[in-house]
Amino acid sequence: MTSGTATGRRSGTGPPSRAPGLLTGIGLGGLVDGIVIHQVLQWHHMVSHVERYPVTTLAGLEVNTLADGFFHVGAWLCVLVGSLGVLVSWRRGRLAPSWAFHVGLLLAGWGGFNLAEGVVDHHLLQLHHVRDDLGGPLSWDLGFLAFGVLLLAGGLLLHARGRRRMLLGASV
Repeated sequence: MTSGTATGRRSGTGPPSRAPGLLTGIGLGGLVDGIVIHQVLQWHHMVSHVERYPVTTLAGLEVNTLADGFFHVGAWLCVLVGSLGVLVSWRRGRLAPSWAFHVGLLLAGWGGFNLAEGVVDHHLLQLHHVRDDLGGPLSWDLGFLAFGVLLLAGGLLLHARGRRRMLLGASV
């Protein structure tokens, strides 16, 4: 048996995996978007800019609420798979990530989500805009993308700092 626990798991030998943190960040970003913007602020729904499903009718609101639900399920699955990925990584003997390493990936994943969702849903498919309730949504959409860039850049910088310190053996 190797050093570690009675289960035979090895003590941390490899660097932490990045994929679980990024995937969890993508899912958390989706949940923040869905809960805060879709439900609490009610600025838009998943397909609220699609003429066939206006939120001003009961049928349109039902379709938008259903689409929001599927969106939340997808975001939740990202968080679940990312969390399971962390556990699998640890059980394979990889090091647990430092706070800066992991939180940096969470922020980078959230920023990546904002960029992908903003470009695809707001601009390419035009399913909705950040503020569908206003006449000129472009500035809100651009602000959403800028926030995504800040999250991604800040997250990658924080992650890099944590990774450097982990490689040098210091805890963060």
